[in-house]
Amino acid sequence: MGFHDGFEAGSEIDYYRIEEPVARSGMASIYRAIDTRDNRQVALKIPHPDMEADPILFDRFQREAGIGEKLDHPKVMRVYGGEERSRIYMVMEWCEGRLLRAILDEGPLSQERALRIAGEVLEGLDYIHAHGVVHRDLKPENIMVDADDNIKLIDFGIAGDAAAKRLTYANFTAAIGTPNYISPEQVKGRRGDGRSDIYSMGVILYEMLSGKLPFNGPNPMAAMNERLLNYPVPPTVANPAISPQLQEVIYRALERDPKNRYAKASEFAWDLAHLDQVGVEDRIELRDWQKRKSQNLRKVLYYGGLALIPVVLLLLMFLLAHHR
Repeated sequence: MGFHDGFEAGSEIDYYRIEEPVARSGMASIYRAIDTRDNRQVALKIPHPDMEADPILFDRFQREAGIGEKLDHPKVMRVYGGEERSRIYMVMEWCEGRLLRAILDEGPLSQERALRIAGEVLEGLDYIHAHGVVHRDLKPENIMVDADDNIKLIDFGIAGDAAAKRLTYANFTAAIGTPNYISPEQVKGRRGDGRSDIYSMGVILYEMLSGKLPFNGPNPMAAMNERLLNYPVPPTVANPAISPQLQEVIYRALERDPKNRYAKASEFAWDLAHLDQVGVEDRIELRDWQKRKSQNLRKVLYYGGLALIPVVLLLLMFLLAHHR
């Protein structure tokens, strides 16, 4: 059985024999496969035929492959290159485990496990940031967790690469993440940097510990705008077992202004590993979190419009490409 895009179990492409379909997205299908040269399991990400014909989406796919091929770290899914292929596709490391989203769907994690997974993710982030890459869409769906809680960062589809100079789809989508995890500066239409990933990790840590999100809304625009106007329910209210020191670390990751956040993922990780040395501030977030500012329709439309600018630009480029 396949995804009706020309590949099924037993079919071959170059050196790889497809074993089974794994997942399908709007851009590509992912298959578990065997490298027939050494019997190693790999994952193949094969773009859909209509995507290959679209120069914008095709550029995005190639950019993702290029970013992945330059990264080599135990906490980041490997992308293998350096061989001639009969068509465009990605050969990726086969990762055993479950997505963090599937784990969170079962309920909040113990503090010990949440901190262990957070430390693993931050190690991966520290590595990619040191190599000029920002994930930009860090969320539980993009974190693979194995049976021993080792993690792999996956899906660099909208990642930013500081070494890339040309204007591409990935540049235009730099402001687009997932509404529940997107940083305030991305909501405002800015590209963001490594501190945007740190913000997203703060949201994920909050969710791992409490089973809840720090910001919600009746729709994506409202959810994004909420983090610009109001403070989250304090972590100690969402989960009374959270210590004041751990709450302080979460607040430092969720600072609205990126310059007040952890500057590096390694700093975030150090505090999580040394909670007894974390000083607790007298925060306005603790005093005023119940004072909710109403979401002025004009502000919602303004920031929502900023977030939609990349989508509009992408649509225009798509239309231009198909009318040449």
